[in-house]
Amino acid sequence: MINECEEHGYFRDEACPVCGASGDDVKFVMSDYEVEKIGRTMAAVLRHGKFDLEMDPQGFVDMRDIVAIVREKNPRLKWLRTRHIEALAITDPKGRYQIRSRSVRATYGHTIKLDLQLPTDRVPPYLYYPVSEEECDDVLEDGIEPTDRAMVHLSSTYDLAYNAGKVHDYEPVVLEIDTALCAEMGHPIGRAAKTVFLVDEVPADCVEIADEDDFEDGDDE
Repeated sequence: MINECEEHGYFRDEACPVCGASGDDVKFVMSDYEVEKIGRTMAAVLRHGKFDLEMDPQGFVDMRDIVAIVREKNPRLKWLRTRHIEALAITDPKGRYQIRSRSVRATYGHTIKLDLQLPTDRVPPYLYYPVSEEECDDVLEDGIEPTDRAMVHLSSTYDLAYNAGKVHDYEPVVLEIDTALCAEMGHPIGRAAKTVFLVDEVPADCVEIADEDDFEDGDDE
């Protein structure tokens, strides 16, 4: 659920993570069910361009338009206001949204082409990407290109990439990406969220198989 602390703002939990306020000392905003319901519509709009809402080249959509479409599609959510969209975006644990003035956008997961203009500073020297054993040789030879998304999504750690790969493959192979070389070859990597980085493609020269043994003793920071 999402609550609001008078002093520290929105948070997802029973108690404010800063001051510990809870119960009658905080204001209820949305239930988990409502967060999920609204989040699904936001993903449809912001990641996939559904419902034909006006979107700028960087993927921002007016929160008032999102409120209108959510209320139209879900009569039980007629109470929805822009502050609820803001609360959901601000408290998202994965950093999937960004707010700018009265607009909001998804930071990653797009299936539509956008000019996201993500920051390219503070990118780790190595990032990680999962593939199946069947795909591995082809990727090592040809590099990584987008498949079901508009951009290649890279993970900040070996474990995150491995877990993402397990959604599709029982035993994925994790590849290690040399981010500086990737940028030098004309493919700068942008910071999309806390653990997600985006790039248009990764040349084969920047890719090698990550050594699983390097990450067994807690080195995967």
